[in-house]
Amino acid sequence: MAKLPTDKLDAMDKRYQAIEDQMAQAPDPETIVRLSKEHSDLQPVVEKIREYKAAVSGLADAEEMIASGDKELIELAELERDELKEKIEEYTQEIRLLLLPKDDADDKSAILEVRAGTGGDEAALFAGDLFRMYQRHAELAGWKMTIMEQADGDMGGYKEIVASIKGNGVYARMKYESGVHRVQRVPDTESSGRIHTSAATVAVLPEVEDIDIEVRNEDIRIDTMRASGAGGQHVNTTDSAVRITHIPTGIVVISSEKSQHQNRANAMKVLRARLYEEQRQKRDSERADARRDQVGSGDRSERIRTYNFPQGRMTDHRINLTLYKLDKLIAGEGLDEVFDALITENQAAQLAALDEDV
Repeated sequence: MAKLPTDKLDAMDKRYQAIEDQMAQAPDPETIVRLSKEHSDLQPVVEKIREYKAAVSGLADAEEMIASGDKELIELAELERDELKEKIEEYTQEIRLLLLPKDDADDKSAILEVRAGTGGDEAALFAGDLFRMYQRHAELAGWKMTIMEQADGDMGGYKEIVASIKGNGVYARMKYESGVHRVQRVPDTESSGRIHTSAATVAVLPEVEDIDIEVRNEDIRIDTMRASGAGGQHVNTTDSAVRITHIPTGIVVISSEKSQHQNRANAMKVLRARLYEEQRQKRDSERADARRDQVGSGDRSERIRTYNFPQGRMTDHRINLTLYKLDKLIAGEGLDEVFDALITENQAAQLAALDEDV
């Protein structure tokens, strides 16, 4: 049976009780808000800790009855002992998961960026397939997706597309998608039937509000310019496109929809998300290294996942997961299985680190 850090459990239980005592004294509204947040965060794990402690106490009582030698009680005590051992194992695993460090951004909505990498027109077509895969999954999950910026490929698909995905916990589900996605298939333009390999990069950022990160007016430069178009009646003849440059970091964001006001709002939203992610990376150097390794340059040799159309399979190389239902996955209908496997693998790694500290 896995061990639990009993000193930490006791400290959390005592802190939870202390918070309840403080709240009962009717402090000022600001203190109430702060205490309520901490109380809410601790409640799930403390309730499970108390169930665990009650089961451990019950097990000790059952063992004592068995040791007493009273034949009338032994059979019942043995039955209770077995049930309590199962409960303790169950509570232990639940507490271990609850003790894992929580990503502050997990509850947030997300900004999805998909860009064509190596492979020319086929890479842009694949970027389009990936975006539609996520778009369909968002629909099935009940999330709201809004396109914020797009640059179409010459033969279809996208050179780049950026979208906002609104919903509770979107980032927690989508964050492992960041990286290089590789496709192997015969392009429609290939007359000889030769399989091509191309790639697209995906980045998933937590969507943040003004309260999450401050962007000072003196730190940004805003330029307006004429939006580019494919020609004909859809060409934007006014200076509605917006380019925002964050001077301290050099981050540049462009939005070129029809409304200049909306473009500015979209660009600021993406800028805040990128700055927030940069700050998160600085706070966690390991996470920064992992993300750089994942996203890479878009070269076909750097990959987290391969979509092989001739064999109908998808392989996630980080966890050695291979699924032979590419048609469903690319249609956005089987992604939950992939997300669940990635989350489980990450939890297993965190639990292993937790065990080293116990």
